[in-house]
Order: sequence, then structure tokens, then C-alpha cells
Amino acid sequence: MRSFITSIVLIFLLNIFIPLGKLEASEKKDQQQTDEDIYEARMQLYKAMQKKTDIDWRWIAAIDQYERTMTRAKPKYRKTEGTITQIYIDKHKWAGVFNPNQNETDPKLIQFFGGIGKDGNNDGQAQLNSDEDLLYSLLKRVSHRGIDDDNIKIGVWDYYQNARAVNRIVQFQRIYAEFNTLNLKAHAFPLPKKSIYSYRSTWGDRRGWGGKRIHEGTDIFAPYGTEVRSTCYGIIEVLGWNKYGGWRVGIRDLDNHYHYFAHLQGFNKELKINQVVKPSDVIGWVGSSGYGKPGTSGKFPPHLHYGIYTDRGYVEWAFDPYPSLKKWERQGR
Repeated sequence: MRSFITSIVLIFLLNIFIPLGKLEASEKKDQQQTDEDIYEARMQLYKAMQKKTDIDWRWIAAIDQYERTMTRAKPKYRKTEGTITQIYIDKHKWAGVFNPNQNETDPKLIQFFGGIGKDGNNDGQAQLNSDEDLLYSLLKRVSHRGIDDDNIKIGVWDYYQNARAVNRIVQFQRIYAEFNTLNLKAHAFPLPKKSIYSYRSTWGDRRGWGGKRIHEGTDIFAPYGTEVRSTCYGIIEVLGWNKYGGWRVGIRDLDNHYHYFAHLQGFNKELKINQVVKPSDVIGWVGSSGYGKPGTSGKFPPHLHYGIYTDRGYVEWAFDPYPSLKKWERQGR
């Protein structure tokens, strides 16, 4: 009798957990497909807007990506209603400051009151929850002077009134133009997997040289001359000497993250500002430079200082790179 009850219980448990396992696997598969579908949907939208506005899709992708990074950086202040894009346009700007109906969707009335909302999908409405309307309205605004590269830059400045925004969008456009695809999410650990290295979480540790400050990054200790590689698809933003970081390289990625590689023995002489790089490209070598005037070295053991900063529009904030490093290290193995 006991064995019979045990068998019934086992069958019951198997009927529960096996489907759950299948469901979990199915969800992971669906998530992977969803990522691919997202890129497909974005590209279809960008190509449709290119046809409608004559603006190259790489500029369109760059503008949309900048909006996406700002929305992720400030989710409380940028409530977006699009599903493919994450463009944020304030209701007053959309409908017109003096429009008595801030939920106006009639394109003619919006234009009358000086709003920027437009009909991007030819349904006769200008709606804030329509990806086509949002993107088309923004593109028409930034291209009001013209659709060539220089006029797009001027239009972006006119819209954002922020030099950093112009710089970011130009950088993103160059990255998309280099690789001609939207799927640029891959990352790499900054040192080769066969190299000898060690690291732990050093975020927030005290630093004494140069005044009281905290450690904004992770130190990866390795022998002199160990290759240092780009961790992302991005563009070289900074290259040269810093009295704290010594010889260092700074790379901006499409998530609007600034990747900081410091204390290098030297950097790859083929690199130059505004050069586009990809994961695993060699950018320099582990050293012990810094804490002094150009050329200072040997004040500490050789290591790579790696930091990540996120752009919030007008300022940048560092965040702990250790979890990302562990993730990329596992993926590399």
C-alpha cells in the first residue's frame, strides 16, 4: 500500500515539474526569439521611416537609440508608450503648449497650436502610443533644416539643446554605419581567457592618492604586457594620459556606457579618437602607469583598472562593473 501511494505521489510530482521544466525552456526560447524579433521590428520601422523621410536608417537608429538610453536612465521622468521605440515626447510639446486639449490627436489642430505631433502611419491621427507617429514626429523635427549629415547634426542640436546629445547620436550613427546591423549586444572579458589574472570586487574601496575618493571600478591584476581588449562594440572617445589613470582608453558603447581602461603599459598605436571597435579588439597592455605626470609608472603592482559610467544626459555616474565582468568571463569560457 505504501509503495502504491509513493508511486501515485511520484507520478503527481512528475506531472507538475516536467511541464514546468518544459515551460521554463519554452520561455527561454521565446525570450531569445523575442530579442531577434525586436531587432527585426526596429529595422522594419527604420526602413519604413527612411522611405518616408529620406533620412538614412543609421541616423534614425542612432536617434532612437539615444532616446532609448535616456529613457532607461530616467524611467521615472520619461514615461513612454511606444512598444518598439522608447521615445519620450512631453504632452505639451506634442500637442502644443497652448492647446486646451493636451490629449489632442488631430494633426491639423496640433500643428495650429505649434505642437510637433504628426501622423506617421497615415491613419489620420497623431498618437503618443504609436511608434510610427513618435519616430516620424521626432525625425521631422530634427530634419527641418535638411537631411544631409551636417543639417541632421544641427537639427539634433536644435531639438535637444545639448551638445552631449549631438555627440552621442553622431557616435551611435558611426557604429551602426560600421557594422550595418542593429544586433551589437555582444561583450567580451577585457583580458584573454588563457591569460593569468585575478580580481575581486573593489567597488567603493578607499583611495588615498590625490585626495579622499572611492574606487569606481574593478582592478584586474595581471602580468605586465597582458593584452587588454575592448569589452564592447563602441567608439574610441578618449585616448592618452590621465594623472590618476596613467595611459588610458575610453570607449562609448550603444547603451551610452563609457568603458574606462586605465593604468596601461601603453595603448595600441593604431587606435585613434572616433575609431569604431568591436569586442576582443586589442586596445592596449596591462601596466602600472599613473599617479603622476606623463610617463609615471611603477607606483603599484601591474593591473587593469576597469570602470563603467552611464550617461544621464548632462552628467555621468559610475556603477559597479564587477557583475558584468563575471558574466562576460563565464560567457568567454
